[in-house]
Amino acid sequence: MARGRPQTEHLLRRAAFGATAADVALFDSMSSTAAIDYLVEYERQPDDVDSWIGQPAYVSITTRNGGFAPATNIEDARQRWLFRMVHSRRPLQEKMALFWHNHFATAYSKVSGTVGGLQGTKLFALKAGELAGPAGQLELFRNYALGNFTNLLIEVAKNPAMIVWLDGTSNTRQRPQENFGREVMELFTWGVGNYTEQDVYAAARVFTGWSIRAVGDRADAANGYYEFVFNANQHDAAAKEFTFPVYGSGARSIPARPAAEGMQDGVDLLAALARHPRTAQRLAGKLWKFFISDLMPVPPAFVNEVTDLWAQYDTDLKPVVRYILQSLYFQNPSIRYTHYSWPAEFVARAIKEAGWTGFSVDTARTPMTAMGQNLFEPPDVAGWDLGEGWFSTGATLSRMNFASTLAFNQRFNLGREALAGRASAENLLSMFLDRLSPAPYDNVPYDGLLTYLRTGATWPPSDTVLTNKAAGLVRLILGSSEYQFM
Repeated sequence: MARGRPQTEHLLRRAAFGATAADVALFDSMSSTAAIDYLVEYERQPDDVDSWIGQPAYVSITTRNGGFAPATNIEDARQRWLFRMVHSRRPLQEKMALFWHNHFATAYSKVSGTVGGLQGTKLFALKAGELAGPAGQLELFRNYALGNFTNLLIEVAKNPAMIVWLDGTSNTRQRPQENFGREVMELFTWGVGNYTEQDVYAAARVFTGWSIRAVGDRADAANGYYEFVFNANQHDAAAKEFTFPVYGSGARSIPARPAAEGMQDGVDLLAALARHPRTAQRLAGKLWKFFISDLMPVPPAFVNEVTDLWAQYDTDLKPVVRYILQSLYFQNPSIRYTHYSWPAEFVARAIKEAGWTGFSVDTARTPMTAMGQNLFEPPDVAGWDLGEGWFSTGATLSRMNFASTLAFNQRFNLGREALAGRASAENLLSMFLDRLSPAPYDNVPYDGLLTYLRTGATWPPSDTVLTNKAAGLVRLILGSSEYQFM
């Protein structure tokens, strides 16, 4: 018997990171509308997840040199984010932060190579008030997870990690640097084929003077930091001509203005890009793959509906995501298990569903890198290769190895829980299939799992055999192709 309603499990795989039995019971007690409200209106839930780090009831973290410093050590920052994915009462907020991390892909290695490891970590993972300096990029994505995209885009353009990543510090009026101007059109908003090289050069001039400055000693974690600065003396104050309308009047030129007021050039351009239907259409396709299906093409009607909501709510994301989760597309049983899980999704879901007592999220960091996803380290500005791209031979083997590591770590807990299903191999298999919620197995792999349970065991088995069989079964399920879909 399944843990809960199939649609509840589906919702928690897609809009969260899987579910514990307690999660399923909570959401099964709600109507579909109330469950979606709980996830989308996440501000109503306490944001206290970080206070649980190190407490015995939750997945563990690993300390180094006697401390845990996620604001200044990138490996600890990765642990903290994985901890949040497993335990946050606001799972959709973390899920959308992961989405934006890929959309506005920014890599720690280049940033830290410029500002140093300590300051690089602060630029990505500092929480407001934790130490001196502006909140890190991850907190920006969490704050705007379902917020206004126009405002998010403006804040991303001012974000110190992004400025370093796309060479904004060298963007001066004498020598405009084109990287951000190009990527904001090609990857962050409209997409390839919707702008010209003239537009790229004009955009580069728009963002001249958008830079960062150091405050204090960068080796001083408590007081040193980097922050955004607009250098008016490095801004090209002349008019900038585009091939598309920037203003509602149809004007294609950002007018000349005093250099001291030059930041408005960038605000005007970013607002024009964010509000354009092309941006809504492009994000509709990405949200379709993220929430609905990697296997089914996005329907034009879905794109049109998202585009209409984009305009109606002036680029607010919350109505768009609420529409997606309530839509007939999302509710259709045929789209269950048609999203290839990202490594972070796979790891967090496996921990939630298999158990975590005595397990450290630090154990997942190296396997996740081998699976193809190292948090805060996308391969390039285009982000990770999603969908089938996650499943090279080596990456798939790494998923199987992680499944083995987790199941072995949890074997005694799994053995105790397996007592309820020890009457027969069929009972035990049914119990763990319900608990782990993989896609339905065809007859051949299903029979293979039964064969594993029966081989070398007399049913009902001894406690020792039951423990070993339960852990082995969980390893096989988590490592199976059926579990890689969400």
